[in-house]
Amino acid sequence: MANKVEVKQVERHKQGLWEKSYVPEIARGLKVTMQHFFRNIQPDKEKRSTFTRNYPEEATEYPERYRGLHRLMLRDDGQVRCVACMCCSTICPANCIHIEAAEHDDPNIEKYPRIFVIDELRCIVCGLCVEACPCDAIRMDTAIHCHPYTDRGEAFLNRDLLMSMGGPSMAVQGGER
Repeated sequence: MANKVEVKQVERHKQGLWEKSYVPEIARGLKVTMQHFFRNIQPDKEKRSTFTRNYPEEATEYPERYRGLHRLMLRDDGQVRCVACMCCSTICPANCIHIEAAEHDDPNIEKYPRIFVIDELRCIVCGLCVEACPCDAIRMDTAIHCHPYTDRGEAFLNRDLLMSMGGPSMAVQGGER
């Protein structure tokens, strides 16, 4: 047995030539714009509705969970904690992480990143690289906003710069035994 579908007809409001020309809506939008304009040019700052921060003189306070610039964590001996597993560069949707692995001299450490570069202009600050890292090597908790760059080459953060922003990691390498 087929289900019967009931359709409800809705009558539309007939628009005259005046409504079809959108002149009333344009006038309404201009009225709102002019109200904001005249409210915000008043000398009394308490009556204004806009907020202006005097950047960079006044620092912006970021929330506790703000994702800032990347940093690479360090081992107790000061070497980079990254083992060049490529998890972060594989999961990155913007493809902004470039890693080249090399064999380490220490037999306890299999690999390390000989080259580790993040292109901050391509990064979409999603945090997936931090989530994918199995050894707590990369973090985004610096609370430093990405700087403006006048040269594209300045936006490439290399391994040494990322390590200088990092610090010793509290995680236990290889887990507890």
